[in-house]
Amino acid sequence: MTACTACARSAPRQSKDETVILLHGMGRTRRAMSEMARYLRSNGYRVVNPGYPSTREAIDAIAANHLAPVVERCRNEQPGTPLHFVTHSLGGIVVRQYLQKHTLPPGSRVVMLSPPSRGSELADCLRDFWLYRWRNGPAGQQLGTGPHSVPNTLKPVKAEIGVITGNRSFNPLFSQLIPGPDDGKVSVARARLAEMTDFTVIPATHTFIMRHPTALKQILYFLEHGKFRREAGF
Repeated sequence: MTACTACARSAPRQSKDETVILLHGMGRTRRAMSEMARYLRSNGYRVVNPGYPSTREAIDAIAANHLAPVVERCRNEQPGTPLHFVTHSLGGIVVRQYLQKHTLPPGSRVVMLSPPSRGSELADCLRDFWLYRWRNGPAGQQLGTGPHSVPNTLKPVKAEIGVITGNRSFNPLFSQLIPGPDDGKVSVARARLAEMTDFTVIPATHTFIMRHPTALKQILYFLEHGKFRREAGF
């Protein structure tokens, strides 16, 4: 992962003195969040957009070995200022894992895009297939809907959390495996988190929700106001 200063050099002059750490999803790289990084920088935030080995380590190891050092560096460089997260999919579970042992500075907020907050039925159906195991690694085996899966054993965290999920799918086969509305990977119902502050559904797919114009605007609004905007056409 990249140090906070290195990632924030391109921040605009009128900075909010607040850092946003982005976390991509399973099998993706930091490039998946690059458009979001540009958008948040253009709105005055310092942005850290690190990569992490999402398919090679278990969720607790990712949180401890890759996320925790980045958070520590950013907090040391800007002590006492809000430190936000914007995550996609698995990234939201990694942040929840991190927050089991850590807290965020006052005023910090978290926006999760399409998180499998209570696991994914897709992981249940595919976990025993060799291709799924090979592509998604240890973390992919931890994202099921059972009571002992990582998402369902994490304790509630103390943070302002907004969840955005989609209800469009490019994969009708996967959607047949998922009850109710879904984004092709995660059901709308299982994206909900008990301790979340706000929740909204947009017409986006799991794969591209981090680039959806409405998602970007809602992320910014939640970071600034702690809630999503409800006006039609937003």
